[in-house]
Amino acid sequence: MTSLKPILSHIDNIPSTPGKFKPEKSSMYFLHHRFRLHTTVPRLTLWSLVFLGLIMLFFLLSPPSPAAPRRGLRTTAAYGGSGWENRVKASAKVRSRNGHTVLVTGAVGFVGAHASLALKRRGDGVVGLDNFNSYYDITLKKSRKSQLLDRAGVFVVDGDINDAVLLRKLFGLVHFTHVLHLAAQAGVRYAMVNPNSYIKSNVDGFVNLLEVSKSTNPQPAIIWASSSSVYGLNSKVPFSEKDRTDQPASLYAATKKAGEEIAHTYNHIYGLSITGLRFFTVYGPWGRPDMAYFFFTKDILKRRPISVFEGPDHATVARDFTYIDDIVKGCLSALDTAKKSTGSGGKKKGEAQFRIINLGNTSPVSVNKLVSLLEKLLKVKAKKKVVLMPRNGDVPFTHANISLAHKELGYRPTTDLETGLKKFVKWYLDYYGAKKKNAW
Repeated sequence: MTSLKPILSHIDNIPSTPGKFKPEKSSMYFLHHRFRLHTTVPRLTLWSLVFLGLIMLFFLLSPPSPAAPRRGLRTTAAYGGSGWENRVKASAKVRSRNGHTVLVTGAVGFVGAHASLALKRRGDGVVGLDNFNSYYDITLKKSRKSQLLDRAGVFVVDGDINDAVLLRKLFGLVHFTHVLHLAAQAGVRYAMVNPNSYIKSNVDGFVNLLEVSKSTNPQPAIIWASSSSVYGLNSKVPFSEKDRTDQPASLYAATKKAGEEIAHTYNHIYGLSITGLRFFTVYGPWGRPDMAYFFFTKDILKRRPISVFEGPDHATVARDFTYIDDIVKGCLSALDTAKKSTGSGGKKKGEAQFRIINLGNTSPVSVNKLVSLLEKLLKVKAKKKVVLMPRNGDVPFTHANISLAHKELGYRPTTDLETGLKKFVKWYLDYYGAKKKNAW
């Protein structure tokens, strides 16, 4: 609606400062002008009121326009109420003697769902938080929620880590001893399509969570997911936590590296106990559809050709594939060994624990070997097309040094790739087979 312009702009001779106006015409002209002015103003006022009344009548009689879709953060009006609060508190209830009370962000994600389930099963109190974003199939996320988390009694709040009001509400309802922060914008290649989503989630969202956490009294200990991608263009293998990580090969890697530096700052200034876990190529049942093992399985079953990458000069591309159960064990051990934060109400009272730890399988497997195993398990020959790895942020080789994880967490991965893929393929055939039958 355009603003109304002044309707008395034609009256020129009214003084801006009292006492400075002197008529230059005769006294009779001046008296006549004054008389005309006083009789004109009421008439103009009347027409102004009529005009405003017509505008108001127009808006009152106009049909309501459909509500525009909400593109920003939801407000707390979407949350709250005694029923909602009771579900949060019930989900957070600890059922074991020495259990933790954990807020799991990214709870319907691949690692988040498995970790939430494992925590709940052992008696910890768990509240999930997830915004169900559409980076990959939301149906899969909803299935993780309904088939895994709902059945285990884990309540998942549909909300965003950038919503500080919601986070403060949750921390006000529940005294979280730990935060397992797994929410993030994942994927290396997607960063070339939607870079802002990585900044919003992996940087802004993480800072928002840390801000709320550092102001809580007492502060929770924080365990969060970094990534093996931070090693970037580092050529020294296996990758050790002591290696340089200042040459990221993708924006995703850069945001994860930024997260590590931000975490160190909040630990140093506010006394937050923080453990960062660098995951190495996690795979398994309920996994992410954007991962190679997942879409290879889909395409092989549909007899579609798959692109198998190779490095320059036909170099082998290999990954340190780590089975989901091993990753979850590492996450839970990081929770159990995390020391308490030392801050109170945003003020540091002593040195706090800060750790960065690799979680991998320390047995890199080539992509060709991955495809061979899938062919064996699926009993279908793949139609392979060998192509040069594009310069889109991927690195040709990952290999984790897990000696620090063993020392700090007692971490010992036990699942080899063939065993893990066998479990994944069984889940895949069961899950998508059931979906196809339901569609019929």
